[in-house]
Amino acid sequence: MSAGLIPADIFMEKRIFDPVVQNKSVSGKIVAGLERISEAFKVLLWEKAKALGLSPIQIQILIFTAYHTSDLCNVSHLAKEFNVTKPTISDAIRALFSKDLILKDFSSEDSRSYSIVLSEKGKTMVAATESFANPLYQQLESFEEGDLESLFHTISKLIFQLNRNGILSVQRTCYGCKFYSKAEASDYCNLLEKPLLNTDIRLDCPEFIIR
Repeated sequence: MSAGLIPADIFMEKRIFDPVVQNKSVSGKIVAGLERISEAFKVLLWEKAKALGLSPIQIQILIFTAYHTSDLCNVSHLAKEFNVTKPTISDAIRALFSKDLILKDFSSEDSRSYSIVLSEKGKTMVAATESFANPLYQQLESFEEGDLESLFHTISKLIFQLNRNGILSVQRTCYGCKFYSKAEASDYCNLLEKPLLNTDIRLDCPEFIIR
């Protein structure tokens, strides 16, 4: 089948990084923009990792462990959280343990499984690592408030939709939570018992329960 006979939507999907095709679609430009931003994120993470003698996934595990409950800090969940294999997480945990950055908690009912917690040395390391994304944050701070709110609304919806379509394994946004509902066309949290403004929507809510 020649290119001229391919439906427009399929043709776009196959050539999303072709500038000629891409520039005819706002969605195509956004995908290309997100790809560039993801590259910037990876560069910042790699630079911090090299400076501290860690790997990017080790830094991500440390930061995640610092701010999440122990039931989320095990091999199975961390593999889903970062979209990698369990052996990859196990290798990273082994390295972190050998560097005395984490401890293993075997207090679960299954004696074969464990959660990880930060050691004192690990807490110090988190303080040194989590600044890697500051350059991105600083650039966003220069934007107008209205632009930031619009961008955040789009990103939070996109994360939820990617999860619903199986592209993101894990999400903890309000839109996928059992406490979330629509009240008179407005977002509403039944746990907090109050309407949610656009900026009240959370991407990582501690009280999240999947619906």
